[in-house]
Amino acid sequence: MRALGLMSGTSMDGIDAALIDTDGESVDWLGPSLTLPYDGPTRRLLAQAMEDARGLNSRDGRPGALAEAERVITKRHAEAVLRLLDSQRLTPADLDVIGFHGQTVFHAPRAGLTVQIGLGAELARTLRARVVADFRAADVAAGGEGAPLVPVFHQALARRLDLPRPLAVLNVGGVSNVTVIGAGDPVACDTGPGNALIDDFVAARTGAPCDFDGRLAASGRVDRAAVAAILAHPFFAAPPPKSLDRNAFRDHVRAVAGLDGYSDADGAATLTWLTAASVAAIVPHLTEPPATWVVAGGGARNPTLMAALEACLARPVLPADALGWSGDGLEAHAFGFLAVRALRALPLTFPTTTGVPSPLTGGEVFDAR
Repeated sequence: MRALGLMSGTSMDGIDAALIDTDGESVDWLGPSLTLPYDGPTRRLLAQAMEDARGLNSRDGRPGALAEAERVITKRHAEAVLRLLDSQRLTPADLDVIGFHGQTVFHAPRAGLTVQIGLGAELARTLRARVVADFRAADVAAGGEGAPLVPVFHQALARRLDLPRPLAVLNVGGVSNVTVIGAGDPVACDTGPGNALIDDFVAARTGAPCDFDGRLAASGRVDRAAVAAILAHPFFAAPPPKSLDRNAFRDHVRAVAGLDGYSDADGAATLTWLTAASVAAIVPHLTEPPATWVVAGGGARNPTLMAALEACLARPVLPADALGWSGDGLEAHAFGFLAVRALRALPLTFPTTTGVPSPLTGGEVFDAR
């Protein structure tokens, strides 16, 4: 089946769209991808929506800026679909399904709640295409973490790789998550902060949306004592599966590290090292350390972070692009893959990836009308 996957991650920098041919079990073609960046007003609207979501106690609640943000990002996702299809001389009629993740604004699985905004029915009507959305809700309702969802896709891709096992596939978005692929079922979890803390710090200090190419962090000094204190948080002592909200460590880092006293460069350097060290903190919980790490997401474009990962993990660290995967588009490819699995009622989540009691499918299907 030909699918188009859409992903707007916790970095909130834009929408990734990607084409894929798959039966939901193997991958026949990783097609082209594109990123539609969010403009300044959209980023600010999403940031406000994230704040307004902190008090949510219902999946259907849309207080404050949430309702407007949901309408805006649905329109932006439709635009991303049409731009990608137009670049390939395709139309929505050429697709079997669109996988629409939406934008996570609140994630508290222990409270039985995860909220991704995005109007699946509206996207289906606008594009006159079948859409699968709301991928995480069924898992959380069944007692799972609702994240990460991509391990079954990583496992399908890894079958074609001649790399030593165990193999770890790490996505560094706003939150970092890892899939570890060995002889048995994949093991997966969120590992800790990805780009979110770095981006928020740099934006507050300099007005830039991120630390481009890790240049600011590269010029700073890491406060190793502060990183160690942050890593004393109970989350890092917990084994997988486990997951995080984008802002889970914001208050903890503020209280423990006192970033107000850091220079711009030292703050960026310390937070970048924290991201790498928090990834390494998962290794003691694994049966065997991964032999190779493959890194995707925005973090793979940050040379300072990649060097920190290699230092903290003491293993080869490869960007996804080096394997012919799209580092930026990989999660969008994944949601195209997951949409096909959902149509076939195949499991999306597993006890070793989200802690759900048994393998479980998910997603809600919206047909064009």
